Amino acid sequence: MQATFKTSALLAAMLLLAQAPSQAADAATGLPLLPAANSVAGKALTADSSLSAKADKASKSTPDDLKETDVWGRIRTGYAIPDLDNALVAKHTTWYSSRPDYIARTTARASRYLFHVVTELEKRNMPTELALLPFIESAFNPQALSSANAAGMWQFVPGTGRDYNLKQSVFKDDRRGVIASTDAALSYLQRLYDMFGDWQLALAAYNWGEGSVQKAIKRNQAAGKPTDFESLAELMPAETRNYVPKLQAVKNIIANPAQYGLNLPLIDNQPYFTAVDKTSDIDLTIAAQLAELSVDEFKALNPQFNRPVITGNDKTKILLPQENAEKFHLNLAQWGHALSTWTTHKITTARERIETLASKFHTTPEVLRQANNIPQKTVLVAGSTILVPRMSTSANVDIAPEVADNATVAYEADRGGKRSAKGYKLAKGSKASDDDAPVKLVKARVPRHAAHAKSRQRKDD
Repeated sequence: MQATFKTSALLAAMLLLAQAPSQAADAATGLPLLPAANSVAGKALTADSSLSAKADKASKSTPDDLKETDVWGRIRTGYAIPDLDNALVAKHTTWYSSRPDYIARTTARASRYLFHVVTELEKRNMPTELALLPFIESAFNPQALSSANAAGMWQFVPGTGRDYNLKQSVFKDDRRGVIASTDAALSYLQRLYDMFGDWQLALAAYNWGEGSVQKAIKRNQAAGKPTDFESLAELMPAETRNYVPKLQAVKNIIANPAQYGLNLPLIDNQPYFTAVDKTSDIDLTIAAQLAELSVDEFKALNPQFNRPVITGNDKTKILLPQENAEKFHLNLAQWGHALSTWTTHKITTARERIETLASKFHTTPEVLRQANNIPQKTVLVAGSTILVPRMSTSANVDIAPEVADNATVAYEADRGGKRSAKGYKLAKGSKASDDDAPVKLVKARVPRHAAHAKSRQRKDD
């Protein structure tokens, strides 16, 4: 009887310890701190069902993103959109899987961004296969630009970009920014899901526009037909009809690349980049130099900057690979030169020749045209704000935020012709090449609320 009492007392004590408030989470690991007595009791307590359940709960408390060593594994674990299995899915799966070079280029680009995108999806409890959507939209090329002026990884048209607070100016286009555009895209996708209650229809609306999907639903309802994606597909344009099957095809390949004879690059389950404060104007080339990065790699993480100088106040940040952020700070502390060699000049005369401006600012017409994306055989018109080399009188004076936010560039043909519409011109070379995306650019009409321009048809569609 005494032994039984002691055993019961021991079990009761252990249960109290297991339930004590002192079992706080370890700040470094996020795992619960178990009382030392638990480890002493060891195997003697495994028969107790309540303690076993608590141990199970503790072992499962590790966040999913820490259990995986590879970001692809996190994506697979979070698949949550119902699968499609039809002829279009088979067609697109064959197309992608038969192009290993394309898959290699796209996944190599994706390796910079996927950790961030998946982390944001998990924070919002959204299906992780949505991280593969830029595969369809832009081949993970943040410089991608469609003929309908949809830009960035997530292919926002200007109007929808503004709806989701993506600033677009001469100096910066947030539709290309990795962090800003991802936040906007996920907010838009969640809004569409809340509207339709179905992820496949939300994706169709992201491509086609929510108004178009709503009309298709009403049409099927009036005819007594189902309103799921496959039932509505016959009412959709070819691009939207193929859109969800394309994502399903990529989802299938990522789920089991070996089945298709493909290898995915290892993407470590840790952040690729970190945000670094920028406290004054800085030339893009100087920023890359201080970070010990090539200009191309710097632009891959900071594609939103349209001009050779990064303007803005202290809220403007640049993204750098983790290992380069420290190099940037160390090199910046030892930098003994001006960080920016550019300032702005506003055109006040009716027409201003580039050659005249080049002479005034001691540079060449080619330098001014390239810095401002001004075509040959054009003249600037009044109201335009352009970059010019800094003169001694303007040294160490940053471009005012209100100038950077509101600057426009307008020009007209040097010898007659129509004046261009006022507004910014995108950086030369920002259009995605056919080599880098499985699509060609075609003209199309775009609904205002279609984040993806209806202009990216794949070559075999």
